[in-house]
Amino acid sequence: GALVGHRQRLVLQAQALGYQALAMTDECSFAGIVRAHQAARECGLKLIIGSRFLLDCADQPPLNLVLLAPDKTAYSEISALITRGRRRSEKGRYQLHWQDIEKHIRHALALWLPTFTEADTAHGELLSQHFSDHNLWLACALMQEDNDSARYQACYQLAEQFALPMVASNDVHMHCAERQPLQDVMTALRHNTSVQQLGRKRFANNQRHLRPLAQLQEIYPTALLEESLVIAQRCHFSLDELRYQYPPEVVPPGMTASQYLRALVEEGMHKRWPGGVEDHIAALVEREQQLIGELQYEYYFLTVHDIVAFARGQGILCQGRGSAANSAVCYCLFITEIDPARSQLLFERFISRERAEPPDIDVDFEHERREEVIQYIYRKYGRDRAALAATVISYRMRSAVRDVGPGRPAGLVGQAGHPGATFPRGWPARYAPVTTLHLAGSPAARFSTSPVATCRWLCHYPRPDPHAGAGGKCRHGRAHHHPVGQG
Repeated sequence: GALVGHRQRLVLQAQALGYQALAMTDECSFAGIVRAHQAARECGLKLIIGSRFLLDCADQPPLNLVLLAPDKTAYSEISALITRGRRRSEKGRYQLHWQDIEKHIRHALALWLPTFTEADTAHGELLSQHFSDHNLWLACALMQEDNDSARYQACYQLAEQFALPMVASNDVHMHCAERQPLQDVMTALRHNTSVQQLGRKRFANNQRHLRPLAQLQEIYPTALLEESLVIAQRCHFSLDELRYQYPPEVVPPGMTASQYLRALVEEGMHKRWPGGVEDHIAALVEREQQLIGELQYEYYFLTVHDIVAFARGQGILCQGRGSAANSAVCYCLFITEIDPARSQLLFERFISRERAEPPDIDVDFEHERREEVIQYIYRKYGRDRAALAATVISYRMRSAVRDVGPGRPAGLVGQAGHPGATFPRGWPARYAPVTTLHLAGSPAARFSTSPVATCRWLCHYPRPDPHAGAGGKCRHGRAHHHPVGQG
């Protein structure tokens, strides 16, 4: 459907084709794994978490390596590696060296993608010395191109030389072959050029998609396909294993989180209702506290209270909003300003046993002094345990037209179009001709697409423009739970 994003499409397509598992391996990133995990959980497909890296190796060409997480320890290693690479470079880039693998990767499974140059011998020696025999594979990607036979022979010789098992690799960039035009557009956007000028940056054909099992069986030897199942059976990690871990600093010594939260709520009740608390309000507060304690969310409420208390102490205007307004406890903690004595709160909208996840407390701080709050969080918890969360926006028709429409850098056609043009609804009819484009490396292969169709395909795909959304803290280093990059 139109509202299904790229990662969900990959998962649904893999499930429809009868795949037993699917590995999500964005380059030096975990950006796609959450949506893929949600889709995989809904359709019952096993999802393998990993990432792909280009590693600097002294004077040699970069080493191309995929790391997979068989367990939570390996996931933490890969997450920390992504953080290390991202923090070394400017936003949107990364830099990693082979030494980073030697020092920090111990439990991950590794798939080696050869470069088919003289550097492969040196790369193979590094890999075989670091990874144990049962944690390293040589990945063979056959894309039905002219050099497939030579590529397979080269892979086979390297596997023999270093005594490595070979595994089939699909090098997937799209869920079906029909999305090749969109893949070309995304490549053009990444290189800030037009589709027509991509040249060799464009794939030679449209085979980098989830291919049917019957087709794979015609391309790869059975042993290479069976080895992919061996790897899948080794990988048991799921994002469901991750749990919120809140910083302990918010609780004074000698008290538990439950005791301290109750003390703060009791104090807040007396301040909110100095003339006395009505019985039904006291019962409401007690019911909320019991559920908070049952679900072990005390640290969450204490963390938010700590930040709000700092802001109010500094005279910084702030206001809790959204579903948190349905909480009497939030009112007693001065997070929100909806008096339960004057309104009918619907606490179940805010927190419930069925959702099995902490509630979402949104707090707005005055724009001019928001940075003071952010710096307070960094001072208190340290930059290794606190970070800003990024929200990644998705394409809509207007933004798609702006990026790939006529006259734009990645435009499909060469018609004149004003760079600043805006289109209230859809694509104007005069900008919707059918355009025929050639696939690089295969002059005989042609496809036809209209710019309006490409813009529709682009809708709901993530845009490469993340911006700060909210702050986050944790008990241990954040990099072991999820990657952290440059702001």
